[in-house]
Amino acid sequence: MKITDFSQPIRQSSKGIIIIFAFNAFKFFKRFFVLFIAFGLSLSKKKSFANLTLTNLILICVGILVVLLIIAVLKYLNFKFHLSKDDFHLSTGIFNKDNTIIPKSKIQNVYIKQNFLQQIINVVSLNIETAGDTKSEIQISALDKPTALRLKSELFQKAKQIDVQTEVTEAENVFFRVSIKRLLLEGISQNHLRSFAIIASFVFGLYYEFKDYVEELRLRERLEDIVHLDQESVLNIILLNLVGILAAVIISLLFSVIKTVITNFNLEVIENQKTIEINKGLINKVSLSLTPSRIQNIVIKTNRVKRYFGLHTLFVKQAMVNAKQRKNFVIIALEQQQVKHLVNKLLVNYSGKSEAFKPKPYYKRIMALRAVITVGLLTVLGVLIFGRNFWWITGLLLILSVLYVWIGYKKAYYKIDEDYVSIGGGVIDTTTNILEINKIQAVKLRQTIFQKRHKIASVFIATASKTVKIPYILENDAKSIANFLLFKVESQHRDWM
Repeated sequence: MKITDFSQPIRQSSKGIIIIFAFNAFKFFKRFFVLFIAFGLSLSKKKSFANLTLTNLILICVGILVVLLIIAVLKYLNFKFHLSKDDFHLSTGIFNKDNTIIPKSKIQNVYIKQNFLQQIINVVSLNIETAGDTKSEIQISALDKPTALRLKSELFQKAKQIDVQTEVTEAENVFFRVSIKRLLLEGISQNHLRSFAIIASFVFGLYYEFKDYVEELRLRERLEDIVHLDQESVLNIILLNLVGILAAVIISLLFSVIKTVITNFNLEVIENQKTIEINKGLINKVSLSLTPSRIQNIVIKTNRVKRYFGLHTLFVKQAMVNAKQRKNFVIIALEQQQVKHLVNKLLVNYSGKSEAFKPKPYYKRIMALRAVITVGLLTVLGVLIFGRNFWWITGLLLILSVLYVWIGYKKAYYKIDEDYVSIGGGVIDTTTNILEINKIQAVKLRQTIFQKRHKIASVFIATASKTVKIPYILENDAKSIANFLLFKVESQHRDWM
């Protein structure tokens, strides 16, 4: 097999032209998707739109595709990269040429992705992120996988001389590989409220975009003819609402299962000597490495249903990872012992056995106030939309609010030892946040004028990846915690990544 010499400027695979063209075409048609649908609906009713015939519109689309192809070719020809002893060099541009130099020591993440088109033409993309930006700074769209893996390895060598003829290998151990059964159970036990919210927002968005066209179909009148809805019958209204709720639950369940399977298909966790590698995905395959020194927070989640099936989820938070990529730093369907093993691998000397403390009962008052406000707003909106028959749902919401306050307070706790802060909470899910003290970036106390009278405050602890909160504890305890954490950070003199 030919070994690529990264010391000389090289281009990506010529298949990159296809990838760049497809990506630009997708972005263009996504941006003007609604406009194209409007054209289609108008042409279905008449032979032209704004004096443009179907033939004219097709020619315009072909012209746009030709321009996008030319841009893709120029981008490919001007995209060159190489490695020096300490740096990654990249040259890009069409008319304006840019030269980017990234020191290897500043590279935060290097991960490999493969979308559906890349799987077809057998190439992968390699993304490079640094700690200075929340977006992927560099994306090489088309490399064969062996070349991508070798480039990834050399980017993390940090000023070490490498023999390019030596095959880079590391002892690997497949620690965990998910089964289809556990994937399905994971999808079934998801928080389906989130799935319902995504579906509802999508449906309402489409409805308002094509409201006039939907009204022409007279769907409401046809539905009333089918179910013979009697406006005076409370029973019929309740039954119709229950059918709607059942349909929403089933659709949300299917959405959660399908999304879970597609995102985490073939999930495997490979344990190396110093790192952990995650590979997963069906349509979009990803391969990324977790290095303990770069991890800022770890979050463990489960819920009552997941615990019954023995399922736990591990979220790993790293600095400056872009929002789209964060969802890939997740390992699902783990058993409890597997979670403990990975946490011990990623967090040195973490035990989690220190004494647990709870927020003050003032926390329950705050949660109750939020619940009452939420129920009040939902009741007003429900009565305005559905009429007085919505009042029976208000009683159910009040019962759920009581459970929300009771469960939320029961699960809330915090632990602090010499090296780690652990914060627990959640209502539907049980969440545990773990962060290493030496990686704390800032500590802030916050209290309202009402909390000041009760000598209550909250502690906000920020790392480079997220901010966690110790809610509603005594003001003196909050000050002691803040002073202790700041002292530990300043006295340890350890790097935060």
